[in-house]
Amino acid sequence: MTDTPFTATGEPLTITLPDERQLTLTSPTCIADIAAAIGPGLARQSLAGRVNGQLVDACDPITHDARIQVITPNDPEGLEIIRHSCAHLVGHAVKQLYPSAEMVIGPVIDDGFYYDIAYERPFTPEDLEAIETRMKALIDQEYEVVKQRVPRDEALRLFHERGESYKQRLIEELPDEESLGLYFHQEYVDMCRGPHVPNTRFLKHFRLTKLSGAYWRGDARNAQLQRVYGTAWADRKALKSHLKRLEEAEKRDHRRLGRQLGLFHFQEEAPGAVFWHPDGWTVLQTLITYMRRRQQNSGYIEVNTPDIMDRSLWETSGHWQNYQEHMFTTQTEDGRSLALKPMNCPGSVLLFRHGLKSYRDLPIRMGEFGKVHRYEPSGALHGLLRVRHFTQDDAHIYCTPEQMNDECRRVVALVLDIYREFGFEDVRLKLSTRPENRMGSEAVWDRLEGALTASLDTMGLDYQLNPGEGAFYGPKLEFVLRDAIGRDWQCGTLQVDMNLPERFGLDYVDEHGQRQRPVMLHRALFGSLERFLGILIEHHAGKLPPWLAPQQAVVMSITESQADYANTLAATLCGAEIRAKADVRNEKIGYKIREQTLQRIPFLLIVGGREAAEGKVTLRHRDGTDLGTLPVDEAITLLVEHSRAPDLDAQRREQASRLERLRAPTSAVETPA
Repeated sequence: MTDTPFTATGEPLTITLPDERQLTLTSPTCIADIAAAIGPGLARQSLAGRVNGQLVDACDPITHDARIQVITPNDPEGLEIIRHSCAHLVGHAVKQLYPSAEMVIGPVIDDGFYYDIAYERPFTPEDLEAIETRMKALIDQEYEVVKQRVPRDEALRLFHERGESYKQRLIEELPDEESLGLYFHQEYVDMCRGPHVPNTRFLKHFRLTKLSGAYWRGDARNAQLQRVYGTAWADRKALKSHLKRLEEAEKRDHRRLGRQLGLFHFQEEAPGAVFWHPDGWTVLQTLITYMRRRQQNSGYIEVNTPDIMDRSLWETSGHWQNYQEHMFTTQTEDGRSLALKPMNCPGSVLLFRHGLKSYRDLPIRMGEFGKVHRYEPSGALHGLLRVRHFTQDDAHIYCTPEQMNDECRRVVALVLDIYREFGFEDVRLKLSTRPENRMGSEAVWDRLEGALTASLDTMGLDYQLNPGEGAFYGPKLEFVLRDAIGRDWQCGTLQVDMNLPERFGLDYVDEHGQRQRPVMLHRALFGSLERFLGILIEHHAGKLPPWLAPQQAVVMSITESQADYANTLAATLCGAEIRAKADVRNEKIGYKIREQTLQRIPFLLIVGGREAAEGKVTLRHRDGTDLGTLPVDEAITLLVEHSRAPDLDAQRREQASRLERLRAPTSAVETPA
């Protein structure tokens, strides 16, 4: 990469390297010069650098003594630079193939990048292939990427001459920028803060992955754009590994498995809302039953609040001012504005406010499986993972300030334990602090953020800090799950809030008879039950744990003469609270086994003439394991044991612990001699 020329002053510079070694070079110099001074290997690998902690291009002049780090493809920053530069390369290829296209924005995302493009027609898979082929040809040229900083007005003029109206709009939104960075890929030019790769040879390991529609500024009222997605990596091995994960993710896609297993579907008549089939509804209700028992064992009470409430409530809560564009609203004939609830919090607040509360009543842990409605742009909808109508396992905990830290710890412990029971051992925590648009005083935010950090520190848990990403009413702790193929999913949240209690005038009577404000904790473990189920389906590739599977067992007859026995056995299993069905079709047993295995049913029970005569059953697991031929009673005992929900074990442990605590005082008293 080359930059606009500079004049050397000949003054010596002291450059300090990460290992504390120092170099003396002539001023001005740059990262590329420093890498060359260290050695030819590093010079060839240098992408960019850090100068006194600031990321810079390899060609940016260094005119003062500085502490520097050379960035290579093996550094996390280097990988992000490669991906951002690949997005610019998409623009280069597209402009060569489709000269009338206008380039919009091309940011880096997790594992890749995308570029939004304005064009007169939607791109096709054939277009995507052509763009990728042209990108590879450009990379093979190994041309230098040239950087220039130009005055703002000059950048505006350049993009006007090139007919890039979106770039002009972006510049116009930066009135305080006196100069802008431009990156030239041969005849193509793009605008960016950078840094970028100095040469296209660093971009060899990429792949374009998919196309989608998008709206300018994410607003459906604006023009629709074409979005080209891609991925890029530092080497061939990493790219190959990622593409293999993408292939595995495609096999696990919950939308495809949902159709295959007959769990749910979507229709245009209700965009973003799920049509649950019997088996899918069974799984969803099993999730709710599981969570209901866990919450009951943890001291929660269950409530339910209305789906639609008056605008004044949402104004008091702040949702009308901060969230209105995501709310479904309506007007009644008498002029009242009503809104379908996007969140359960205000309804919970009204329940707490109904009736006087004493400090002796606190903490109150109020759970609700509430239906909420949020407007999501149609382009953002994605199966169960992004919907407009869904169920939240919300809970709101009202406690005294003194109870706040302990309640935070209880929630975190409960969340982590539940995730482990679903097979998620790798859970990361992210703490999001006060956003720019927020309610409440700085003192309140200091106290709330302090409560979350103190709780995590006391528990010895690591967490990532996300400054400015909290909710408008309080800081937020997010739980991020890593699934079986290494993808991260943000699920549960814990938010600490003293602002809504203030806005709604909540109080309780303390031990001195004085009115005090409670602290309000917002807590969701699954988040959206629909989304969590989609994640579970993909995590387990449709092979849900036996306790959660919609059908836990299927009884298959070998010939028609065992049909009555198979039907009776299926009914017996149902009587033992095992979800079972019979398959007595006139098909070969091998065909039945293959078909029911593809349906991910955990246990396959096979009955032939011998089993029917002896009152037995041959038991097989869906993974192909032969569990033997057992008497019916033994088979039922085994199935009940392996189909039991994990929370039942936790419940039994809790009950045993309670009994032990009750017995302890009696057993500790010595009987007089």
